Amino acid sequence: MKCSVPNGVNTSAHIGWCPGCGHGIIARLVAEAAQALGIEDRIIMVEDVACGEFAQNVLQFNSIGAAHGRPIITAAGAKRVRPDAIVIAHPGDGSAYSIGMESTIHCALRNENILALVVNNSVFGMTGGQMSPTSLPNMKTTSSPHGRDVTKNGNIFDAMKVLSQLDIAYLARGSVESPAQVIKTGKMIQKALEKQMNNEGFCLVEVLSPCPTNWNLTPQEALEFMKEQEKYFQLGEFVDKGGK
Repeated sequence: MKCSVPNGVNTSAHIGWCPGCGHGIIARLVAEAAQALGIEDRIIMVEDVACGEFAQNVLQFNSIGAAHGRPIITAAGAKRVRPDAIVIAHPGDGSAYSIGMESTIHCALRNENILALVVNNSVFGMTGGQMSPTSLPNMKTTSSPHGRDVTKNGNIFDAMKVLSQLDIAYLARGSVESPAQVIKTGKMIQKALEKQMNNEGFCLVEVLSPCPTNWNLTPQEALEFMKEQEKYFQLGEFVDKGGK
């Protein structure tokens, strides 16, 4: 069976992601949502200096390269300059919840009319697999070789618990752990884009994603480890407000 390719996907591009990485699936979900909504020519993707930036190689959308940790605030600026555009910030968990935490919180507080699409693989993927705010308890990383000790490093950061208290348009968490979860995640991304089209305000969709290279696992083992992720990071929709 031949699989159709969304209009926004560049099939001739060299892809830079590691085998088993979830970023490629997430990029395709963005393209599918854009095609379904007929907004391919309106999208601006704001990429972080991290693994997600390779999306520029496979998605044929206008894009902006932001400084590390600054894609969400850069997206807010782009939207204010180009209110007719559909703007998507595309950071990882380290970017959105560590170096860029103030951008995430304050854009949510201002209810900026953008989508923050956060890829959560529980490590700093591009810089060597260091511990991130979402690394699981006892999880071994290059900066926590004996496992994350919550008594020293603090508890994991759950964006859903924090942002659900704010007046925003949409907040959801999906996964690419299975085909069923991929379908659900695609629907979350499309709903968030629809809300932006309706000027409803800030939307954040977090997607749990495997990182076999930095987890030191095979792609299949990484999918199994994602079930541990899901024990700490509940999937589903947490905020879904109506239009203005």
